[in-house]
Amino acid sequence: MKPDCLPVPHLLRRRFVQGLAAGGVLLGLSSVVKPGWATGTKAVSRGAPVLSGTEFNLVIAESPVNFTGNPRMATTINGSIPAPTLRWREGDTVTIRVTNTLREDTSIHWHGIILPFQMDGVPGISFKGIAPGDTFTYRFKVEQSGTYWYHSHSGTQEQTGMYGAIVIEPSGGEAIKADRDHVIHLSDWTDEDPMRVFAKLKTQSDYYNYNQPTAADFFGDASRNGLKAAIDKRKMWNEMRMSPTDLADLSAATLTYLMNGTTPTGNWTGTFRPGERVRLRFINGAANTFYDVRIPGLKLTVVQADGQDVEPVTVDEFRFGPGETYDVMVAPKDDAYTVFAQAMDRTGFARGTLAVREGLEAPVPGIDPAEWLPMTDMMGAMGAMGGGMAGMSHGGSAGMGGMNHGGTAMDHSTHAMQAGMNMGGKLAKPSTQARHAKTEYGPGTDMRVDMARTNLDDPGVGLRNNGRRVLTLSDLRTIGGALDSRGPEREVELHLTGNMERYTWSLDGLEFGQSTPVHFRFGERLRVILHNDTMMTHPMHLHGMWSELEQDGGGFQARRHTIPVQPAQRISFLVTADALGRWAWHCHLMLHMDAGMFREVVVA
Repeated sequence: MKPDCLPVPHLLRRRFVQGLAAGGVLLGLSSVVKPGWATGTKAVSRGAPVLSGTEFNLVIAESPVNFTGNPRMATTINGSIPAPTLRWREGDTVTIRVTNTLREDTSIHWHGIILPFQMDGVPGISFKGIAPGDTFTYRFKVEQSGTYWYHSHSGTQEQTGMYGAIVIEPSGGEAIKADRDHVIHLSDWTDEDPMRVFAKLKTQSDYYNYNQPTAADFFGDASRNGLKAAIDKRKMWNEMRMSPTDLADLSAATLTYLMNGTTPTGNWTGTFRPGERVRLRFINGAANTFYDVRIPGLKLTVVQADGQDVEPVTVDEFRFGPGETYDVMVAPKDDAYTVFAQAMDRTGFARGTLAVREGLEAPVPGIDPAEWLPMTDMMGAMGAMGGGMAGMSHGGSAGMGGMNHGGTAMDHSTHAMQAGMNMGGKLAKPSTQARHAKTEYGPGTDMRVDMARTNLDDPGVGLRNNGRRVLTLSDLRTIGGALDSRGPEREVELHLTGNMERYTWSLDGLEFGQSTPVHFRFGERLRVILHNDTMMTHPMHLHGMWSELEQDGGGFQARRHTIPVQPAQRISFLVTADALGRWAWHCHLMLHMDAGMFREVVVA
């Protein structure tokens, strides 16, 4: 039994717990602590309250909640989870007064919003934070349209309920007309103190992973592939001290998965009339969870990614990580459909219903089986070619994977690497050769990938060949193309690094606090390469500037503010450094960011 762990039979019952039917912010305690979707003593699952205009007053407070039968305290904005949906109009100047009634500092970051750095809301980077009892006024002009969100950037407040949606109407009206519009804000909740969760992972990184390989798995492998292959497979994983089921740090052993602040049993419901075209604005506001979203019986036409209009693409399913948003159009014909969002590790799900009236339900699909990470998610291109261990090395060992440590290790300790400089021209294609920093060769890094894959057409582990049409990054084409026609004049390469056994996360082997800022020259056009040396997918969020994702071999693909980088994957995007100031750049898995996968960017 794991330390401090529930007995297994109890755990297995909890593992798929779907929460209370009326779980959420408790009612009747004050006139402030009351969610907009609640009346009397029973939740009516209509989503968050909506505020519109140009002047907003937001109050940060502690509120009692109960999602699982265990009362807890949450961090709320205007007393609701999610926080109020803010509706703005492109071109307006908005003023948002945020009052802190907590006993600790707080903040609000406007995720994906292009604004002056002083308004970005990251304590220690763009401002001091909002002290207890103080009111901070955010004021900026809205320069964009689409679906975005906002959340705390202080401590673990985002995990404890402090997040809300932003919907910005285009100045010329929506290009794609809908008869009805619903925000679907996904998140996750734990009854545990998030810092206690973090401490458990530091002690035992697989504490919440109950999909570990079993004896039955071994005999299944032996039956399919032969005894020797099964033994070799176990030996390889044991030697690496890694688990092929490390898809997520947290699972339903501690998480309850929420849709618009409602548990699966609570069944958030969005209504429609037969024959209507419905726009669904999906936001992943989870602290820890990648969600795979589908609506059985309905095709999803993706029309927007990260707030930017894309050429419509019709799929059955899409995966998105914390920080990402997707807008989809659907044309429901039946009376009810299940909106199903299963966690990537397949231990639980969030769900709601689209229906012609409240109270209807549709069948809820079973959770897909959890899949092991294959070689492509460990060794990139070499894994895809059956290259065994040739595509990576571990820890501080030398000579594995044909690596020339003396020739490929670069010094990133004082600044981000500037590779392939060509001051007389542009860099047409992104480099593909891994350039490991000297700082990657230390106890904070347990794995390095030499030959990363660069494909964008992979939906990811658990979604490959599942019989459904799954969205990939290669399907996305932002309408209007790149914002800047210039090519890049230099490359900045950062490696996503970590040590699962120690539960450390970093960039180039350096945790935040050990690193120095990345410097962009104001006005320059540069290429950023992110090379994932870990076995987990990281949603990387650069504040203040658009990340213009490149195709595999170069050329504009899509405009994003948060880009998921899969295991052993190497991707590139272009940035125009048009935003003076200090900005944050980090993994949007909250515990990865807190553990050190965070870097400051200075544009000067």
